[in-house]
Amino acid sequence: MDRRQYCPVCTTPLVCRDIAGFERPLCPAPGCGFVFWDNPIPVVAAVVEHQGQIVFARNAQWPQGMYGLVTGFLEPREDPTDGVVREVAEELGIESTITTFIGAYGFARKNQLLLAYHLIGEGEIALNEELAEYFHVAKDAAEYWPGGTGLAVRDWLRTQGFEPRRRALPPQVQAWLNAPPDLD
Repeated sequence: MDRRQYCPVCTTPLVCRDIAGFERPLCPAPGCGFVFWDNPIPVVAAVVEHQGQIVFARNAQWPQGMYGLVTGFLEPREDPTDGVVREVAEELGIESTITTFIGAYGFARKNQLLLAYHLIGEGEIALNEELAEYFHVAKDAAEYWPGGTGLAVRDWLRTQGFEPRRRALPPQVQAWLNAPPDLD
């Protein structure tokens, strides 16, 4: 069941109406006023440089051949810079230091706003249960993918004097990317 069918305030069935040029679910109950704005969720992303190379990882829930950067949701009232350092420590088991903010990138499939940073990581990598595998890639051999964190990889590599190649995605990864957005 789609959670957007009923008002979370008064349980009235939601209806769709145009608000500011967007079709939005809202509560028609007098005096309620709830609108499901569907604002993007901020997510931090880390281009981790470890032992002079970039770390790419595969989430345990992703198909083979799909990899990305360390990413994660912010905790309540957490500063994004603290959040990205925490995520690297949790997922890779290493300490890291931020060198620069790379940029902000929309990721429509997940309704996220990615806040990407470059970090230098130190220590021995020890994955947590969230990641299935990781690997290092030399900066001059790194490729980017045409969306999400791939654009942060591309942009950061360009600041380092590299012009990365666009990666051809395996069919199963392309199918996953083309699937309808996750609504839960």
